[in-house]
Amino acid sequence: MQTYDVKMPLEQTRNIGIIAHIDAGKTTTTERLLYFTGQIHKMGEVHEGAATTDFMEQERERGITIQSAAVTCFWDFDGKRYRINIIDTPGHVDFTAEVERSLRVLDGAVVIFDGRKGVEPQSETVWRQANKYKVPRICFMNKINLIGGDFDKSFGTIKARLSNKAVAITLPIGRESELYGYIDLVKNKAFKYEGPDSPDLIEIPIPEELKTRTEEYRATLVETLVEMDDALMEKFFAGEEITVDELKMALRKGTLESKIFPVLGGDSRTSMSKTLLDYITLCLPSPLDVPPVQGDHPKTGAEVERKPDESEPFSGLVFKIVNDPHIGNLSYFRVYSGTIKSGTYVFNSTKGIRERISRLVLMHADDREEVDILRIGDIGAIVGLKDSVTGDTLCDEANPIILEQISFAEPVISQAIEPATKSDEEKMSEALIRLVKEDPTFKVESNIETGQTIISGMGELHLEI
Repeated sequence: MQTYDVKMPLEQTRNIGIIAHIDAGKTTTTERLLYFTGQIHKMGEVHEGAATTDFMEQERERGITIQSAAVTCFWDFDGKRYRINIIDTPGHVDFTAEVERSLRVLDGAVVIFDGRKGVEPQSETVWRQANKYKVPRICFMNKINLIGGDFDKSFGTIKARLSNKAVAITLPIGRESELYGYIDLVKNKAFKYEGPDSPDLIEIPIPEELKTRTEEYRATLVETLVEMDDALMEKFFAGEEITVDELKMALRKGTLESKIFPVLGGDSRTSMSKTLLDYITLCLPSPLDVPPVQGDHPKTGAEVERKPDESEPFSGLVFKIVNDPHIGNLSYFRVYSGTIKSGTYVFNSTKGIRERISRLVLMHADDREEVDILRIGDIGAIVGLKDSVTGDTLCDEANPIILEQISFAEPVISQAIEPATKSDEEKMSEALIRLVKEDPTFKVESNIETGQTIISGMGELHLEI
């Protein structure tokens, strides 16, 4: 078993989310990313019910992702090793609370679109949520290998409906089922792959029939990128060649400032995912690239900020609670400053209580690894918090801070439920109490007139579960 308990320089950490419309191929993409980072030896396909990030029974049956699992992996890029924490978020509209909550914890995001449909209604909702939290993002046009998959058309819908700041950084080679490679517009090189199972990308000359299109797209890209940096602008207008490294630097700068949104296209089941990993590493922010986290002092209400530094007092935010049958409550959280050790006490400033950290774990979908300490920028889970719920701030008692509250949508649908027998009543109420704790958009009340228990949630699918 490979260990993840490794201290990495902060600029080599990426906390990213994978956001998408339902069925755009998000969990499959996550699987492939983990496969190419060497974590999974046999890829789990979603429809076989074996995907690593879908680990609740209901998810395997339905083939959709309900709970966002946090997964850690490593990727080597330009001679350095990066740690990428991926949060797989649900794309179904019933589960918007989870997406919002995850966005709060991410530094950057990959937005996946279905290349046959382009932008869909839910993509717009999620895009607005990402704007609200100022999350830099890159886009991936998936499934263009299927019938009706059209990169140009779908790319057009992103520009028209989401942002005219989107720029293409790769072009597919071959249409629909004949898709066999891509052109990297930054490097101005073409690559092909043998099929979904071959891990290798083989460089080939740019096909003749695509040369003019490549030149047009690359010219647009270069023009957009030089606007990110004055020195490059001068070079460009002086007619000098701009190097690939300079383009990469401008691409990173523009994406971090949300001035541009790079778009890649392909079939994420192929080794195109490796290119996606490269661009995740290149374009998306490390914890140091995001502004320091702001909060309020619980007693005085004054604004406090925490810099992303290990020497600062500890602060973290609980963004998910999962009830694990073997070890009890797992509270997923993100460390924003300082460090946290297992066996110590932290202060829950939202509720004003002390909590003991009995164990700390790093998660890899369904596996967990116990660690002694988590540092700034890490996303892990705590075992055994008694009273802390989603959205609570954990911090150092001597230096309290309340990180901003996450606000969620109100439930939209209600239904009455009854236990089958009198003896099930207690079991039912226990289960409901647990659910309310795990999910802030789920509410339970009892109706005095009918004596029934009423549950409310974000949609029928939400309540069924």
